[in-house]
This record gives sequence, structure tokens and C-alpha cells, in this order.
Amino acid sequence: MIEVIAALQPLVVGAVLIWSARVKLASPHAAEAANRSALAQLVGQERALPAYRLLGGVEVTLGALLLLPPVLRVEALAATGLAVAFLAYLTYARRAAPTSSCGCLSARATPIAGRSLARAGLLVAAGALALLTTDGWLSALAGQPGAGAAVLIVEVAVVVALSPELDRSWLLPVRRLRARLTHPLRGGSGVPLLATVQQLQLSDAYRQVAPLLRSDVREHWDDGDWRFVGQAARYQGRLVTAVFAVPLTDPDPDAVRVAVVDDATGHTLLSLAGTPPATAPELTVVPA
Repeated sequence: MIEVIAALQPLVVGAVLIWSARVKLASPHAAEAANRSALAQLVGQERALPAYRLLGGVEVTLGALLLLPPVLRVEALAATGLAVAFLAYLTYARRAAPTSSCGCLSARATPIAGRSLARAGLLVAAGALALLTTDGWLSALAGQPGAGAAVLIVEVAVVVALSPELDRSWLLPVRRLRARLTHPLRGGSGVPLLATVQQLQLSDAYRQVAPLLRSDVREHWDDGDWRFVGQAARYQGRLVTAVFAVPLTDPDPDAVRVAVVDDATGHTLLSLAGTPPATAPELTVVPA
């Protein structure tokens, strides 16, 4: 089985590289994406777009070589090296320019998140596996079509799940479907969500963060005697989520707490409360 997996890695890595190159070479928003990326800080604003285009040229060339049989060892080695360079660049960008955009698989402004680093790590592993193959991906698919198709489906799904740029294409529709199926306004605890929202809007915690909010309720879940409500917000120029903790058994607005969580890092940036009871939860970890 490992031979099949290794043989299919050039196909996966090549497809990802060509998709990434499409953004850099063919997107009408490539200039904006380049200027939002850490390349502007790394090579300068005036050289960011040429460097972005050059990277796209390297990606499309190497991606095409990986897709076209036979796959040479030097091609797999080059793909591994490029993936390592991607990982190093994203690590640098997240530290040196935390507000910069990834600019990887979409021209849409997308902060560099842990998923972006995990995707780059996956490409490093895929490139390393490709070094082990002695057969082309066409031979692998022809020899074991069922196993090959299963490997490709799983790996593509993992790449998509690790790509924040693609959330709008699959994650938001999934959330909308879940909302239609679960009727979130009904509430799972018997307490209507509307009552929870009214309670939190009367709280001092809500008034303190209200200027930061940029959306209505996006998600909510119950945990024990508490209901957690998430709303999109912006804090110090960052995209964040305001997570309110509202007691299900206490209607007092002063018992409401709120934590402001960085969407990119998951770190709690701000935690506020009115007069929380002794059983109030610690808002330091927010479920995905």
C-alpha cells in the first residue's frame, strides 16, 4: 500500500502547485495578493509582485513536471525543497508580519493560520514520500484503481481542510446546512437562543465589546450549565471572534462573560466579565 501512496504523491503535489500558480499568474487580483503578503516586507513593496509572479512560474513549471510521466527523482527532490521553503516562509511571515495574508491558494485576504503551516508540512511529507516511488502515478492508478482513488480523495480532502482560503467554498455551505438541519434558534437546552442573546446584550460584558463586533451570532453551543455564543469582531486590526459565556440557569446579565479570541492563532486576547459566579468557566480555550 505504501508503494501506491508514494506513487500518487507527485500527482497531489503537482496539482497543488499548479493551483497555487494559477492564483499568482492568472488572477486579476494578484497584485493585491502580493502586496498583502509578507513578500512586501521581505523584498520590498515594489518587488513584491515580480517575486510573486516568479514564484508562480516556478510552481507551474515544477507542477507540470510532476504531473507528466515519468517522475524523476530530481523532480521529487525539488518539490520537497520547495515545500520546505514554503514552510520556512510561512513561519517567518507569521512571526514577522502576523497581519499579512498567505497568498497561497487564493488571492482573497487570508491570515496565515496554523492550518496553513500544517498544509505546508503535509506537502513536505508528500514530497519526501515521492522520493520513494519507482512507478508513476498512472501505473499506480491502473494497478490498484480502488485504493488509488481512495488515497487521492482522502489526501485532497485533507489539503482542502487545511486551506483557510477555501473555507468559503466548503465550510460556510456546511455550516449553513447544519443550521438548516439543527434549527439553531431552537436551542439544545430548551432555553431559546433569542433569550440568551437578549440576556447577553443587556450585560456589561457585551457593552464593553459591542464596538468591536462585526456580525450577528455565527455559532453557539451548550456545555454543562453554560451556553457559548460566537460573533465575528475586529480587535487591534485583527480578525477575532467574541465568545460570550451565558449561564443557562441564571438570567442575570451580570453573570455573562466574554473572551476575544484571535482567529489566526486561537489565543485569547481579552477576557471580560461582569460579576461572574464562582462556577464561571475559564475562557481560554474555544472549540473549533
